[in-house]
Amino acid sequence: MHEQKALENNRKSGLEPHEVLKNLSGLEIFQKMMAGELLMPPFAETLEYTLLEVEEGRVVFGGQPKLAFCNPLGTIHGGYLATLLDSAMACAVHTTLEAGKGCTSVEFKINFARPVFEATGHLQTEGKIINVGRQIATAEGKVTDENGKLYAHGTTTLMIYDLK
Repeated sequence: MHEQKALENNRKSGLEPHEVLKNLSGLEIFQKMMAGELLMPPFAETLEYTLLEVEEGRVVFGGQPKLAFCNPLGTIHGGYLATLLDSAMACAVHTTLEAGKGCTSVEFKINFARPVFEATGHLQTEGKIINVGRQIATAEGKVTDENGKLYAHGTTTLMIYDLK
């Protein structure tokens, strides 16, 4: 039920004006997204994943791999998992930022533990902060199935900047 409510709330996507976002802390932004009060980014709709949990320094996204994400051998393309990890790790950092601040990836590293297939089923991607400084932050993430089996994990470095 928790997941179904999140899926229903997060179906609306688009871009919020910076004038709205720069007056909210990172945590407030994601809490409002989860409550359906702010739009989810358009690519979340494209990749059909949604925000399931949010707290300061941690986020969890959920998604269902589908045929459209397969490479020629029938496994889910690594870019799908990379996008999920990049999003979760960056959003975890963003939840710690004060109003008027944003962050963007400088680099990230991913390790794939096993292939993902369309039949793998629902995946969860959890991002957690490692360290947040004034200008640079680091985070880690993992992609697991409903049974907790690990499919990929990674780390990232992000640059913190002022929203204009």
